[in-house]
Amino acid sequence: MEKKYTFNDLVEIMKKLRSPKGCPWDQKQTHESLVPYLIEETYELVDAIKEKDYENMKEELGDLLLQVVFHSQIAKERGKFNISDVVDSIAKKLVFRHPHVFGDRDDIKNSEDVLREWDKLKEKEGKKRESLLDGIPKSLPPIPRAYKLQKRVEKVGFDWSNYSEIREKLVEELKEIDDAVKKGKKEKIEEEIGDLFFMVVNLARFLDINPEIALQKANDKFEKRFRYIEEEARKKGKKLEEMSLEEMEELWQEAKKKML
Repeated sequence: MEKKYTFNDLVEIMKKLRSPKGCPWDQKQTHESLVPYLIEETYELVDAIKEKDYENMKEELGDLLLQVVFHSQIAKERGKFNISDVVDSIAKKLVFRHPHVFGDRDDIKNSEDVLREWDKLKEKEGKKRESLLDGIPKSLPPIPRAYKLQKRVEKVGFDWSNYSEIREKLVEELKEIDDAVKKGKKEKIEEEIGDLFFMVVNLARFLDINPEIALQKANDKFEKRFRYIEEEARKKGKKLEEMSLEEMEELWQEAKKKML
């Protein structure tokens, strides 16, 4: 019967890879150098989840777990913490933040009650916020970070009153981009486009739409339609570079009619 490795085996494998007799590549890695891999593995897992590909999901979860073990081994070598400390920390946090499961709080009955208590429990952990915006990672991609910033201030009523106000602000931002373009100042154009993006996120949030999901669907739709153009061009024996914009637009409209 084939050996089935355990979590402890994984920890020992990483320890050996980082040892003097281990792998040169693994030996030279740092917390900082591993960041791109951590982000990439996370997105690959997200893709597997969206595709409901459980075999791939299993593999990507393993890749993500490797990142946790890798960082923990580096921290252990630096005398900061080890994988057992990581497990202990998250287990304690889960137990503490779920008193309705592991304690005697019987007044928390639904997900809304849980969310209301979440910040109070964080404060008891010594994580009192200086600002309402504390705790939102600066390394988040811009759209989800904008969404989280807006959702946070929404809690205290710092929000738009109605759809019309947001629409007027969007028109205003577009005019400011026009002005910046006329002046030809790239930094100002960049700033105004940033403001426009922020307002589009505001509009989506106000309408109870997750902007990241909406944009991802738009990306997928664009990809399907452009792939249709490529496929139809191949059928006609044409290269895209040889086609006019009008010909490509005609195929784009065909793709739309096919509900792609």
